Formats: sequence, structure tokens, C-alpha cells
Amino acid sequence: MSGNYVNELSVALEAVRAAAEVCQSVQASITPDVLEKKDRSPVTVADYASQAVVCRALAEAFPNDPVIGEEDSAALRQPEQAPFLERVKEELGRIGLEGSPDEICGWIDRGGHGEYSERFWTLDPIDGTKGFLRGEQYAIALALIVDGKPQLGVLGCPNLPTSEPWGGEHGCLFSAVAGEGAAMWSMEDSDAAPVMVRVSETSEPARAVMCESVESGHSSHGHSAQLAEKLGISSEPVRLDSQAKYAVVSRGEADMYLRLPTRKDYNEKIWDHAAGVLVVLEAGGTVTDLAGKPLDFTHGRELSENRGVIVTNGPLHATVLETLGAIGVS
Repeated sequence: MSGNYVNELSVALEAVRAAAEVCQSVQASITPDVLEKKDRSPVTVADYASQAVVCRALAEAFPNDPVIGEEDSAALRQPEQAPFLERVKEELGRIGLEGSPDEICGWIDRGGHGEYSERFWTLDPIDGTKGFLRGEQYAIALALIVDGKPQLGVLGCPNLPTSEPWGGEHGCLFSAVAGEGAAMWSMEDSDAAPVMVRVSETSEPARAVMCESVESGHSSHGHSAQLAEKLGISSEPVRLDSQAKYAVVSRGEADMYLRLPTRKDYNEKIWDHAAGVLVVLEAGGTVTDLAGKPLDFTHGRELSENRGVIVTNGPLHATVLETLGAIGVS
């Protein structure tokens, strides 16, 4: 890819690839007894380490850019958390990133901004924590927002199966730069050329493939089922965690992704959507809220002016919005 944000794209891809390496190492250490105890410590270690990796890279390359991230190091700095911080330090050391406890906490806290600015990054160091713990789908999601609009997005999906030309390997990165299309990269081979991705051309609603969150707390599965019934969709929804759903829509494996409100007072977080939104838009898809409005990234950490997120391949969008309105989803 050439054109705008060449340096930003290079830094973002390298940072997300390194963060994915850390996350894969931690995920590989999760044993059945950890899951049985409902021990969330592995994902927390990976969360902190992933944010440290990405924020350190951004601080080096773009020291004046704020980062709105999901984590901060306040809990990690408590004396009783010293063993936990040491685990984060060890995981960073595995990829050759050495730092003192204070340095590591400082890298994490680079993601502590909360206010809107004309140019900033937003990061979800692990999107899909339950998928991570189950050994299933999760994503590292990084986006650059300029003048209120995502201009660059990178999604790292370490467990998502790739398609050709890389054979049967798992793990891929998706990137998009505004106006330049969306691409998929090999996670394993950083020298492999990217492949441009494109949404499906499905226009008949009954033939559509829907994907949604595994966790019903994230999106109203009941309303999704009502929509499917109204549209005559007979195929089961594809359920997977994280912004990997944006990725599968972008490469045409699903035709829509619905994030339908489960309660009136909930605002979506920007880091849960910014990177995926741009990848789908640049792959030719459409993303709006339930009212058909574009997502508004000018209000700090939350999409406070939007309700719900509707992602489609484009031809299905108007029908999906109209049908959701008819069944009372708002």
C-alpha cells in the first residue's frame, strides 16, 4: 500500500504483530485447571503486555500522539501486585522487549488519554477476553483517528484461519488506510505480500450470512433472531468474539454483523469498533448506527452519539435497518 500514512501503517502493523506474539505466548500457557478456576489472570497479563508493546511503539514513532486505550497501570503499581507485574515483564522479555517495572507501567499509561483531539490513536489490546480464555477468537485492534474519522486501522487476529495464498495457517492481520482499500497480511510471514479483501456481493436477504457476538450480553441475540426470521435467513449465525467479526465481513465470509443494544444506558467504546469499521468500509461495506448515521468518534472514549452498530456488505444495509425498525429495535 502506498499513499497517505505510510509510516503510521508500518509502525502499526509491526506493533500489532509484536503484541499478537505476546498474546499467543500467554494464551498457550492457559491450562484446563485455569479455566476451571475461572482464573482471569492470563488475559489480564496479556492485556497489559499487549498495551505496553503497542503504546511503546507509538510513543517512539509519534511522541505527540495521544492514545485512548482500555487499560491503565494504577492497579499494577500497587505493591501487592509486584508478582503480577513481574509476569508482564517476563512476557515482554520473551519478545526481546526489556524494561523496568516503572518503564512498563509508563508504556501502559501512554494509553490513558480520554479526551478527543484532532489526531489520536485508540487501542484495544485484547478485544474478546472470553474468546482469548477459551482459546478461540480475539483481536488486537489499533486505529488512528484524524479530525474525527478513522484514517488507519489494523486488526490482529491471531487465531483466525487464513485463506489463500498462505494455505491452512492461522493468524492474520487486516489493515486499512482511508481511500486505499483493505488488505490482509500473514501473521507468520512479515515479508509476504498482502492480499486485498472485499466484502461479499450478496443482495438477497434470505441468502445472507450473519455473524454476532458469542456472548449475548454484548448484543441482543433475540433481536438478531427476529431479524433473521423476518428476512427469511435460514442459516445459523456465525458466532465469534471480538472485532474478528469485522474481519470476516471484510473478506466476504459473512454479510452482516449486528451489535444490537441490550440496555438503554450503554454506550459503545471507540476502541471496540474504530479499526474494524475502517477495514469494512475500505473493503466496500457499510457501517452505521441503528438510525443510519455514521459512527461519531469525536466524543472521547465512547460512541455517545450513536446507538447500536450495524455492519453490512452494503447492498443489504437499507433492508437491515428498515427491518430492525419494523421489529422495534432502536
